Amino acid sequence: MNNGKSAHGSVQARYVDGYILPVPKKNIKAYARLAQAASKVWHDHGALDYKETVGDDLATKFGVPFTRQMKLKPGETVVFSYVTFKSRAHRDRVNAKVMKDPRIANMCDPKKMPFDAKRMVYGGFKVLVSA
Repeated sequence: MNNGKSAHGSVQARYVDGYILPVPKKNIKAYARLAQAASKVWHDHGALDYKETVGDDLATKFGVPFTRQMKLKPGETVVFSYVTFKSRAHRDRVNAKVMKDPRIANMCDPKKMPFDAKRMVYGGFKVLVSA
């Protein structure tokens, strides 16, 4: 029986918010600072895990490369990010608190964003396999 805990005793995520966004390579350090601050907010409000990853091996020959799908401009790379939660209801509660947190409001000035938020891809996902 799955009680929601892994073999190591930690709570397993059952819901994930995923993000993919283009970031100019020259802005990666600024983006990392923003992401580090955002991760603190999500954790403070109950997210189980928060990951921000930056493209490394994007010239793949299998499937559609992120670079093409995201229509990257010269000098851009892809950031793939995800936040994990106990359930969709837990995600909804956490995100509602996050969106009311003044720390997030202070980070969301469109003129200061280190990426083009209009090109960000986002969605919520039920965990299908967790090994």
